[in-house]
Amino acid sequence: MTVRTRFAPSPTGVLHLGSVRTALFCWLYARRHEGDFILRIEDTDRERSTPENVAAILDGLEWLGLDADEGPFYQTERFDRYREVLNEWLETGKAYYCYCTKEELAELRERQMQAGERVRYDGRWRDRTEPREGVDPVIRFKNPLDGEVVVEDLVRGRVVFENAQLDDLIIARSDGTPTYNFTVIVDDYDMQITHVIRGDDHLNNTPRQMNMLAALGAEPPVYAHLPMILGPDGAKLSKRHGAVDIREYREEGYLPEAMLNYLVRLGWSHGDQEIFSLDEMIRLFDLADVNQSASAFNPEKLVWINQQHILAMSPEAIAPQLMPFLVQVGLDPSDGPDPVHIAEGFHERAETLLHMAASARYCYEDFETIEPKSAKKHLRPVILEPLKTVRARLAALEHWGESAISEAVRDVAEDYDLSLGKLGQPIRVAVTGGPVSPSIDVTLRLVGRERTLARLDRAIELVKERAGAA
Repeated sequence: MTVRTRFAPSPTGVLHLGSVRTALFCWLYARRHEGDFILRIEDTDRERSTPENVAAILDGLEWLGLDADEGPFYQTERFDRYREVLNEWLETGKAYYCYCTKEELAELRERQMQAGERVRYDGRWRDRTEPREGVDPVIRFKNPLDGEVVVEDLVRGRVVFENAQLDDLIIARSDGTPTYNFTVIVDDYDMQITHVIRGDDHLNNTPRQMNMLAALGAEPPVYAHLPMILGPDGAKLSKRHGAVDIREYREEGYLPEAMLNYLVRLGWSHGDQEIFSLDEMIRLFDLADVNQSASAFNPEKLVWINQQHILAMSPEAIAPQLMPFLVQVGLDPSDGPDPVHIAEGFHERAETLLHMAASARYCYEDFETIEPKSAKKHLRPVILEPLKTVRARLAALEHWGESAISEAVRDVAEDYDLSLGKLGQPIRVAVTGGPVSPSIDVTLRLVGRERTLARLDRAIELVKERAGAA
């Protein structure tokens, strides 16, 4: 048997963390078993489905590298197939027209609630065949009245549903459009889906879908219902927690590999390992290792995992991905160091590629003022002569390289009986405008000779002014 999984988003919205995690698990399971991953766009909700959301879904999946073997298939292009099954079921008594009005159903619901009963359709049109004038009927599936449905879920274990507790589901609306639960089973049957991996909010749909698959004469797929992802506060994941368009993480400079690494760990584990390459995920992923309990989204953990992936990348691999972010923060990559060298110097501290680009601003353009606290602490009169000397030594260098810069700074520090930090930090503040940067030799190499000397001159004048004022 060839494993066939499917990811079936609705374009009533864009891709969020939860739906991407589902797509990832489906994709990994198919890849692990050398099977097929099918993409299906469930766009039957014509009022809320939009072409923009479809484009967002496809763009997000492409960025993450979750490539489909088949599809995308669109449900709105399969209405003839759905009508074919609906007509067959009406003819064979597996489905029926229901002429209940909205008012009648509201009255039934109110009566059941007042009596403390389970709110459900009572099957009043189940065995009636006469039409009702002035009412456009829906079509309901004739669910079995007795027996049970057993779901052998790969995550939740054995779950049993009594048919007596399931009402007759609407499978086509009064305007003739098919409903979600019906189109899903027709598609899963036609597309030969072997494993349905989805959120556990769909678990209650499963017994009805299994009964409808039986009506089609089909064996149900294997089900695996994934636990929810909660916010850090334990509440349902929302936009304030980070449940935004997945592409916003791309715009913030997260790596797709890091996003997948983080999401695979939301509900799945392999020992104590935290960092996974894509190949490792494919080789190790198993639904048997998915937890039953909900997972909490932790933005700090996502940042840490992204940092680890940046650290593991070569500067040559980082550079082309960094270029758009340099432009995004308003810098001209051609007027400054090679982005490969920026990646070399900044990758150890960067949380995201956007953070790396913003941190490297002083390598590409001058700053107007030095950060006041840093200037007050490090650009004091006592450092004036060492700064003047190191400026002269640097100006005299034949080659502007890290070893030569490091040697010059170290020699001046020794000449003035200073620790490297006591001299290095004033140089850093003078050249970058703040207290944080890569090592001094790397920083000065990236800033370049001309900018370094000009900024040291400005700092020296600032120290002179302070010394005079004192």
